[in-house]
Amino acid sequence: MSDKTIFAKIIDGEIPADKVYEDEQVLAFKDVNPQAPIHILIIPKKPIRTVNDLEEADAPLVGRLFLVAKQLAARLGVAENGYRLVMNCNADGGQSVYHIHLHLLAGRRFAWPPG
Repeated sequence: MSDKTIFAKIIDGEIPADKVYEDEQVLAFKDVNPQAPIHILIIPKKPIRTVNDLEEADAPLVGRLFLVAKQLAARLGVAENGYRLVMNCNADGGQSVYHIHLHLLAGRRFAWPPG
């Protein structure tokens, strides 16, 4: 039995994903259970379980996730109208896969508070 998360399996090519971006540090792909017309998951290739597990040395990597989100929003034509970026932490925060990931949601108006 493997302790690899589904995201680690996607990174390793063991599970297919509808990739929209990839570089040496980051992978972005369409969410299989979208919560908006556009729902992209942006993940670091480095396995980091939760935001609580981030270290100072991870700051450039986390910044990279946001820069990729910005690029994707522009490429997908949603930068001007707006989009939401979400990173959940642990069960009460809504995290279901324990490999940090940034949700890029767009294509509809979002309410606040989020719920």
